[in-house]
Amino acid sequence: MKKLLATLALGLSLGFGVFGAASVATAQTTPAAAPAAVTAPAAEAKADAAAPATAPAAATAAPAAAEAAPVLVPNKADTGWMMLSTILVILMVIPGLALFYGGLVRSKNMLSVLMQVVVTFSMITVLWFVYGYSLAFTEGNAFIGGLDRLFMKGIWDNVAGTFANAATFSKGVVIPEITFAAFQATFAGITCALIVGAFAERIKFTAVLAFMVLWFTFSYLPIAHMVWFWMGPDAYASKEVVDEMTSKAGLLWQWGALDFAGGTVVHINAAVAGLVGAFMVGKRVGYGRESMAPHSLTLTMVGASLLWVGWFGFNAGSALEANGFAALAFINTLIATAGAVLAWSVGEALMRGKASMLGAASGAVAGLVAITPAAGNVGLGGALIIGLIAGFACLWGVNGLKKMLGADDSLDVFGVHGVGGIVGALLTGVFNSPALGGPSAVGDWVTVTMVTPDAYSIASQVWIQAKAVLLTIVWSGVVSVVAFKIVDLTIGLRVTEEEEREGLDISSHGESAYHG
Repeated sequence: MKKLLATLALGLSLGFGVFGAASVATAQTTPAAAPAAVTAPAAEAKADAAAPATAPAAATAAPAAAEAAPVLVPNKADTGWMMLSTILVILMVIPGLALFYGGLVRSKNMLSVLMQVVVTFSMITVLWFVYGYSLAFTEGNAFIGGLDRLFMKGIWDNVAGTFANAATFSKGVVIPEITFAAFQATFAGITCALIVGAFAERIKFTAVLAFMVLWFTFSYLPIAHMVWFWMGPDAYASKEVVDEMTSKAGLLWQWGALDFAGGTVVHINAAVAGLVGAFMVGKRVGYGRESMAPHSLTLTMVGASLLWVGWFGFNAGSALEANGFAALAFINTLIATAGAVLAWSVGEALMRGKASMLGAASGAVAGLVAITPAAGNVGLGGALIIGLIAGFACLWGVNGLKKMLGADDSLDVFGVHGVGGIVGALLTGVFNSPALGGPSAVGDWVTVTMVTPDAYSIASQVWIQAKAVLLTIVWSGVVSVVAFKIVDLTIGLRVTEEEEREGLDISSHGESAYHG
């Protein structure tokens, strides 16, 4: 209990000291940031120009312009959609991911996995509102944000009696910042929860929490800032300020990397951390010699189904508006996932002579992962191809690649989220091309015009995507090694062999999932 309390205290204390020297304090009233790629809804932006909306705080280049700007109100449909999307992402984690993982472990470890998922998600949510949101989504430098929103200060204006607003991807259209912050909190929470599947069934509970605090602070937050933070569309008021505004964005945003809902930030980031953990925690006792079959594929199927449903909020919600790009992300999430289920099932049947329910459920997750960075960035045909490729690629990831690596990645976090995330990130650069049915990317934020088919270079965009993938792998890998080492030296990473054989439900939590 003392170690658990110390771990939670560590997380809260980091809110005051971490990145202090690197972070740059800013004068912006409201951070303008958005978790989608540079493919903004250009046509939607023009169509929505007359709709009620508020201007994001960091969106004006000069105080004089800000004073002249009309006071606008967030669209209620956008706000309602974002709140619903937030609920859907929570459904993905609790109970979706928890049941998906829980069914895959042995019965003696069922509750330990549920605990690791729910407590990790809860702890990261608290840390997000203490300091995480501020470091991810306020102006700082190319790698990390500032402390303007520490403890969410400035969200409410007592004098004016109004809430601060955050940018979307349309000029003059925003949502309440607390809505955006809540939505992004669920992303941070599920990313950390994904990692626990890689070293399930043998790690100490306190070690999980301590690692998550360190990794969230030094890997998730910088990657989220580098990929998703920018000054918002209204900041690009004239050609004279374009370079200045772009220089204030995160590094990968400046590069032009496309990540609609988290291929790099969520899936590759978490998968690398999980793989490092699988190596550093070590293999389960009896791995390769004893049966470690899932104890309830029924629960795994239920969890996968909840993940699929919740993922519509994850992907379509990342449009930040109830518009055509949300609809595109929505339908792409449906078609890519269905394609991946079919591809995995066919591949499994060819390999083993039979298609399994576990394979179908895993295929669904593979498709969901791969379409995440591409959801609002590709057309329907591109989404289907991404899903089909991901199904076959991730099937190889959990079989051939896993044997090559030699790690005991308990629930195939890297094989599905790592491989799927990489496939999706790279293919986003291909199928974003308008020549292949993609919506293209915004080429000029001042006029909100898209890159034309003749000007779009697939090779150049894929290279940018590859650099983003490599940076994420290296960053998360280095942070994970250091974080696991610190935890190992201070708390210790794994339980004793006796406790592992007894099962973590009893040895770590003093209860059993099943009786009789």
